[in-house]
Amino acid sequence: MRWDAQRLDLEDPATLPGMPSIRGLLRTVQVPEFPGLTFHEVRSKSALNHVPGESAMPFPWTINPYRGCSHSCVYCFARRTHEWLELDSGHDFDSQIVVKTNLVDVLCKELHRPSWQREHVALGTNTDPYQRAEGRYRLMPGVIRALTESGTPFSILTKGTLLRRDIPLLAEAARSISVGLGVSMAIWDDELHAALEPGVPTPRARLDLVRAITEAGLPCGVFMAPVLPGLTDGTAELDAALGAIAAAGATGVTVIPLHLRPGAREWFMAWLARAHPEFVPRYEQLYSRRAYVPAEYRTWLSRRVAPLLAKHGLDRQPGGTARGAGDRIAAGVPGDEEVGFPAGSLPAHGLPGVRPAARRAPAPAPGAARTTGQLSLLPP
Repeated sequence: MRWDAQRLDLEDPATLPGMPSIRGLLRTVQVPEFPGLTFHEVRSKSALNHVPGESAMPFPWTINPYRGCSHSCVYCFARRTHEWLELDSGHDFDSQIVVKTNLVDVLCKELHRPSWQREHVALGTNTDPYQRAEGRYRLMPGVIRALTESGTPFSILTKGTLLRRDIPLLAEAARSISVGLGVSMAIWDDELHAALEPGVPTPRARLDLVRAITEAGLPCGVFMAPVLPGLTDGTAELDAALGAIAAAGATGVTVIPLHLRPGAREWFMAWLARAHPEFVPRYEQLYSRRAYVPAEYRTWLSRRVAPLLAKHGLDRQPGGTARGAGDRIAAGVPGDEEVGFPAGSLPAHGLPGVRPAARRAPAPAPGAARTTGQLSLLPP
């Protein structure tokens, strides 16, 4: 595995016996509190990851405390990153979790460099910082304190209700710096949720998290992601979801269709073939050209969502500025250049290092959709 320059050779009775020698590994442990998970503790050389300058992302820096994710979302776009560690993007991604145990110490040093410009730092753009491992390692309180004390604005995107533990810290941080918070949810059917995201807290638990965040006076945008063509894009499902999100007090919402990168694509399509083989031809055609759904589907989804946003008061920004439905339908996922970010999920505009949102081509006007073979795949 690729663990170069991270070895500490500490001895610990919790270390697994008979493990193969892994160069650069601090230790590998399994503990009864987290059955089925293996934690690979490593020493990280850096905490801050620079986003390439040509990227349209509205943040120049990210932090990833963990690699791999116990949420086990079948559709997770980050799965292929595990292959860089010579682990597979399927079961290994779900169960072999890399923990940067010295992350907070390294971050503090980086934030105290004279060259640090206090630019926006994003967490949760790859794997979730509040996945189950955080309950053991408690890295996030130290990260939040370090960013706050250095005057660095930051944002967090999560599916993990463990963030509730840190709401007092976040509220304290928001008194001196700008903080953005986002929660991701889109699958409301209990059976589908258990099949596709078995390690994620229920949608109801995440709605309670949104409510707790906003009741603490903090912003919270919701990423309604991913919407699954044919499975969760019905009017009734979308209406119920947006109504629940609005009732929880979300400050904004972005609707994001399923995105299938290599790695996630194979894992998801294998599940689809088992659970819903009748949808396989449609998905193969929808995603035949790229990882995103085609523009025709986004246009169709925009038209379906627009009246629902208006119905639940989610078609306006804070301050009452109306938004078009096309502004709320994003092509990709958080971390991709084509995604939109809901109000509240990013620090306030105008801060150093907060890049403007990428401009997207406007959605075609009603009746102006192109006539292509993809249109036959859209429901009426």
